Amino acid sequence: MPEIKVVPLGAGQDVGRSCVLVTVGCKNIMFDCGMHMGYNDDRRFPDFTYITRSGSLTQFLDCVIISHFHLDHCGALPYFSEMCKYDGPIYMTHPTKAICPILLEDYRKITVDRKGEKNFFTSQMIKDCMKKVKAINLHQTVKVDDELEIKAYYAGHVLGAAMFLVKVGCESVLYTGDYNMTPDRHLGAAWIDKCRPNLLITESTYATTIRDSKRCRERDFLTKVHECVEKGGKVLIPVFALGRAQELCILLETYWDRMNLKVPIYFSTGLTEKANHYYKLFITWTNQKIRRTFVQHNMFEFKHIKPFDRALIDNPNPMVVFATPGMLHGGLSLQIFKKWAPDEKNMVILPGYCVVGTVGHKILSGQKTVELENKQIIDVKLAVEYMSFSAHADAKGIMQLIKHADPENVMLVHGEASKMAFLKQKIEQEIGVPCCMPKNGETVKIKVSPEIAVDMSFELCKHKQQASLKSHGHESKKPRLETNPRIIEGVIIMDDNSTRLVDAKQALQELGMKSHSLNFRSTLIVPDTMERHELLRELYSHLKSDFPKEDVLQSTDGSIKLHSVNIECQINDDSKAVVAISWDYKDENFGSSIVSIIQQKLTGKA
Repeated sequence: MPEIKVVPLGAGQDVGRSCVLVTVGCKNIMFDCGMHMGYNDDRRFPDFTYITRSGSLTQFLDCVIISHFHLDHCGALPYFSEMCKYDGPIYMTHPTKAICPILLEDYRKITVDRKGEKNFFTSQMIKDCMKKVKAINLHQTVKVDDELEIKAYYAGHVLGAAMFLVKVGCESVLYTGDYNMTPDRHLGAAWIDKCRPNLLITESTYATTIRDSKRCRERDFLTKVHECVEKGGKVLIPVFALGRAQELCILLETYWDRMNLKVPIYFSTGLTEKANHYYKLFITWTNQKIRRTFVQHNMFEFKHIKPFDRALIDNPNPMVVFATPGMLHGGLSLQIFKKWAPDEKNMVILPGYCVVGTVGHKILSGQKTVELENKQIIDVKLAVEYMSFSAHADAKGIMQLIKHADPENVMLVHGEASKMAFLKQKIEQEIGVPCCMPKNGETVKIKVSPEIAVDMSFELCKHKQQASLKSHGHESKKPRLETNPRIIEGVIIMDDNSTRLVDAKQALQELGMKSHSLNFRSTLIVPDTMERHELLRELYSHLKSDFPKEDVLQSTDGSIKLHSVNIECQINDDSKAVVAISWDYKDENFGSSIVSIIQQKLTGKA
């Protein structure tokens, strides 16, 4: 039996460093190639030596697929392609291809130019890496080679995020990356057809969370921001460059307009312009409302939100600042946090998930002092708020996607082990699908049942339809659409060009073979205390009662006929009375049932 082999090199019972190696139908695919925001040593990238310790990565891997531009999904790509020398095809959507190099260059600058790290990828390596990328459109089926094909589906989450369905022959794997099952102010909800993959690999970031009303969260967010600045405080909102940033900017812009507020709102310099450019360029990836009103009013041209100047960090006046990155693990957001943290008038609002090891995760855990990499100690006196505007599916959304895709097996990645275990149990109990949650480096082998597509002859189809109508008593009525699966018996004929399922008579004719019949026979001894003819009369009444819709016939000698099943009393070689039951192989179910009924009669249990 064929099998699909999966090894998470990252995101196995962990959030960050997404990288999943899948072998399906002798093809090797790597989904995502991310970095871990909680580490600054060798652990930040996946261990690619696991793929092959000797030999070329290009020879081993058939392709790499990147689901979206977040660094925990693409941050290790230049390292993998340029420093580990992978030279094969890399697939991602057009928006991801456009935005990836910008975020990778930002990441490089923070790591190399500011922190002074060595042995890291260069700007030129990012450019060379992106030359290997092949962009894919939504719902476009791309043939990587004669056997391997991939197809992208809309994932919501961020601009350009996609779920990927990979097929090799009859075997298939659906990899979700990160996705959101509810539409928001600038993106639509994830969408997938009923593709029925052998394996669905889904993120599980919010495996145990069911979010409250989005409107309540938005109102709470706006109230907290307004109250803080009204008291003279400053609000820091750490975000990633594209995604939740635009969502919250649209929200604050609308509120500032309605309330006629004059407190300044700032965004990291340059990122608003870049974001605006890409949302214009890829407007078809946004939601219906933005697409409809884009010509009259560009939702991403903000009146109240201005570029941020670093000199403003020490400005004593109230303000709201969106700064990157989103988990306070470096960059401008961490610089501002260090300055504003000791003042209790100020506030930091974390709108998304924070990986273990980041400053964001530490302050959400309640730490009042935080030690940074350079041994600097920060006193945390400002208010810390977590308000989930994350674009990940919650537990309800994950279950919804699984039910809709209808997979044979489910694998959970990109989540915390304890929460994954809860969701795993829920999936198995409520949906009835096997589910696993491997650790990083753990190999999982999933057996798959191969499906063979066959052409069915018109004669066989017609014959089975008539038989179905007859059995339901609908001979004279209009045929109904069958909604339940039925077993169809026929003969499979395979040749060089096709595989066909045909009626037995047609098969015999085509192949020039003679028909043979197969009959079953069973004999049961009648106890001496029983009168044979009385037994047959009782059996006749019993069968008429058990099979009211069937023609049960009894001849003058007492023998009973039901379809091909024949029941009669005989005397065997030992002069013992026996009931002899014989039937054709086509009536095997009838024959077996009747033997059981007679056995019960003879033993007095009926």
